[in-house]
Amino acid sequence: MSEEAATMRAPTRTAAFEARLKKRYAAERRFKAIGLGAILFSVAVLVFLLGTMTINGIGGFQRVEVEVPIDFTQAGISADASTMAQSGAVQSLEAQGLPDVVQYFATEALGDEAAEQLGGQAWRDVAAAIAADPGILREQVTFSLPASADLASGYEGEGSPEMQALANSLYEQGRIGKNFDPGFLSRADATNPQQVGIWGALKGSMLTMVVTLLLAFPIGVLAALYLEEYAPKNKWTDIIELSINNLAAVPSIIFGLLGLAVFLTIFPNLRSAPVIGGMTLALMTMPVIVIAGRNAIKAVPPSIRDGALAVGASPVQVVFHHVLPLALPGILTGTIIGMARALGETAPLLMIGMRAFVATPPDGFTSPATVLPMQIFLWSDEIDRGFVERTSAAIIVLLLFLLLMNGLAIYLRNKFEKSW
Repeated sequence: MSEEAATMRAPTRTAAFEARLKKRYAAERRFKAIGLGAILFSVAVLVFLLGTMTINGIGGFQRVEVEVPIDFTQAGISADASTMAQSGAVQSLEAQGLPDVVQYFATEALGDEAAEQLGGQAWRDVAAAIAADPGILREQVTFSLPASADLASGYEGEGSPEMQALANSLYEQGRIGKNFDPGFLSRADATNPQQVGIWGALKGSMLTMVVTLLLAFPIGVLAALYLEEYAPKNKWTDIIELSINNLAAVPSIIFGLLGLAVFLTIFPNLRSAPVIGGMTLALMTMPVIVIAGRNAIKAVPPSIRDGALAVGASPVQVVFHHVLPLALPGILTGTIIGMARALGETAPLLMIGMRAFVATPPDGFTSPATVLPMQIFLWSDEIDRGFVERTSAAIIVLLLFLLLMNGLAIYLRNKFEKSW
């Protein structure tokens, strides 16, 4: 009887097992589908973000320009190559009346109303061309000069009806158009969206990042080495580790308040300077480097240390000749990621005065400067459509900068990575 019961139960057990197996397989398929959906959603959001920024930012790399023919044989301006090579070439041309010459020929070619709508600094483009090639002073040359903000708005179909009508008239004459503006990558900030550039903020970001790296990297790596290799395991070490972990999660504006209270008190004349910004961002980046460094050092197998000590290496040689080189890929990756985070920060720099209008690129680490995220913030606060496009273009530059930094992290990790 028991054999018959066992025989009857066997199909039941098999059916239950197959049902559970199907249930597990179905759960696995659902998990894979959810994971794939999450990845596709993330990719879709990223593509949408990049696509929106690209579409809006293409116009930011362009500006509305008006064609103005200038006959230098009648301009009465003279200069030779040696004069133009001097630092005061633009000032020399201004003293000879180049702005009036440009305005005169613009009036002759376009009329009084259109000539008044040239950008106030349009003559500087002509001066730069003369400084680059003084030989054009013996020729008749047609320049594409920036239009005023009002005329540019009229060309875009916005602004007053008078400006739109004037832009349409110039367009029919073939005198106005929207062209690529290479000066956007070489000029600094300005009040006219037709004249603004990103180089001042980009250079300020580079100088600030250099100071941040020079301070945060060596101190962070040495702190990680000490905590992981030398520090005794006691309550004081635990307090230090807890403090570092907490500092990595502190809101960035707190570091700005610290920089305002400490660095600007010690160096009051360096407000909005890259050196102060770099010191402030170094405080914010250092905990990230320490944590990444400790994890990378901890990942080095103990057998590496034991083998080095066995062949006669001192403890210091073990750390710097064996452990640190093997941990370097992880340390560099964490450092670049921390630097990329610092590059996108605005809150700490607001507190130390880097929210400033800087019309010239900084000359050094102690010159007044702003940074790319802050420049984007300032332009986004403007109501002119030209600044909206310039903001999108600046965001594209910032994203490319971040992409380069992350690409550098991947390259360094692969270059120094070793297997054991």
